[in-house]
Amino acid sequence: MESKPLILARFGEIIIAEAKKKNLSLRKLADASGLEYSQVQRIAKGKVNLALTTIVALCEGLEISPSELFKNFR
Repeated sequence: MESKPLILARFGEIIIAEAKKKNLSLRKLADASGLEYSQVQRIAKGKVNLALTTIVALCEGLEISPSELFKNFR
């Protein structure tokens, strides 16, 4: 298993890529997700270990399902 920092960094990369696909800035993603901009920034940088509810909120903001989000996580 990868180390926790690598997992968090990879998840942040996926969030950024998905936001770009939807033409969303991190600020717009934060608004659409109901999350603080600073929290989304930290997630994108791989600095935060997320709760499941935060992952679901991000998926709602991206208008994708959690399974769609995680299909890119290998």
